[in-house]
Amino acid sequence: MPYAKRRRAERQGGSPDSSRAEKELPPQDPAERARAICLRLLTGTPRTRKQLADALEKRDIPEDVAAEVLSRFEDVGLINDAAFADAWVESRHHGRGLAKRALARELRTKGVDSDLIDEAVGQLDPEQEEATARELVARKLRSTRGMERDRRVRRLAGMLARKGYPQGVALRVVKQALEAEGEDTEGLDEGVY
Repeated sequence: MPYAKRRRAERQGGSPDSSRAEKELPPQDPAERARAICLRLLTGTPRTRKQLADALEKRDIPEDVAAEVLSRFEDVGLINDAAFADAWVESRHHGRGLAKRALARELRTKGVDSDLIDEAVGQLDPEQEEATARELVARKLRSTRGMERDRRVRRLAGMLARKGYPQGVALRVVKQALEAEGEDTEGLDEGVY
């Protein structure tokens, strides 16, 4: 062990070879362990009740103890799936450009209730979603210059589809972007995509 690290450990009251993990042994009471696990997980990022329940189950916390601890955390506001869903939608739509369908899929995998998902993704209006799709296409459009038209359409519409945009919206936005560039879009409605 390097000299500076050994001196720091001795000043903090431990032996040079004692590790941080040894000093922070988890409490033996299952409820205390469950609280400690939840607090540690919530420190880094917000989590859903289901994510925390899965983490407690993985660490062999009895189901009744886990339910009690999670309910208490909900009561005091440390767990709030509705707020989580709202923040998730806001963040992922503006940050990654995801559409309602993709956002709903992600929230389902996080264990958010379907009613809460509907409320959260319902905040996005169709005009906002289409504007975001236009921005995504505008960013990607330059990298497709020089390609044949059908290939550009497939590439751009495919990018939007992977982000959860419906086919009609994707094709309309791509067609408008290509027309703005002066590209011939005749026959695109028949479905290159």
